[in-house]
Amino acid sequence: MIAQLTGRIAQTDMSSVVLDVNGVGYLVNVTGKTLSQLTGRQDEVCLLTDLQVREDSMTLFGFLSETDRQAFKLLQTVQGVGAKAALSILTVLTADELATAILSADKAMVSRADGVGPKLAARIVNELAQKTASLTPPSLGMPSAAGSSSDSPSSDSAAAPQTQPVFNDALSALCNLGYSRSEAFAALQSASSDEGTDDLSQLIAAGLRHLAT
Repeated sequence: MIAQLTGRIAQTDMSSVVLDVNGVGYLVNVTGKTLSQLTGRQDEVCLLTDLQVREDSMTLFGFLSETDRQAFKLLQTVQGVGAKAALSILTVLTADELATAILSADKAMVSRADGVGPKLAARIVNELAQKTASLTPPSLGMPSAAGSSSDSPSSDSAAAPQTQPVFNDALSALCNLGYSRSEAFAALQSASSDEGTDDLSQLIAAGLRHLAT
């Protein structure tokens, strides 16, 4: 198992790099975000890798952080999500943004990735709602999700804290004002952490203040 490679970038392509490790070139598939960070670098870089072995191929995928690698693996636990789709999602979303999208049930945010339609995005959000602990941004103080993995409305409440009714009402209010579910969710999480209120109007006001900063 190849878990890590350190070397110099010898070549870049649209979705991969060739990493020269002591004269041996390893073709490593990367996300668009990772590629943008590696292009033009002349120093040694360290890539955390995931090796996928098939009957007719051995494919390396590389990441600059353990969180990104875990997000890549986690995404592929969802039926219909292969390595290509996982890389596409992590090209448009960081691991932190992915966690926020899942916990806030923001299917539209996930479907921004090439090749990920609304149905697959909904499946990702629903199935991963209880599996995002390793991806959760600590700064948001997100709680562990607990709820249904179906397409029922309860999947939205799976992402909310224990004061679900008030939080969900505040989330709906901010969404009705034009904010996306993910940004409204993050703002309300921060507001709840800072002010500790369970009053609906106060929570909405605090969320708006966070959105305005």
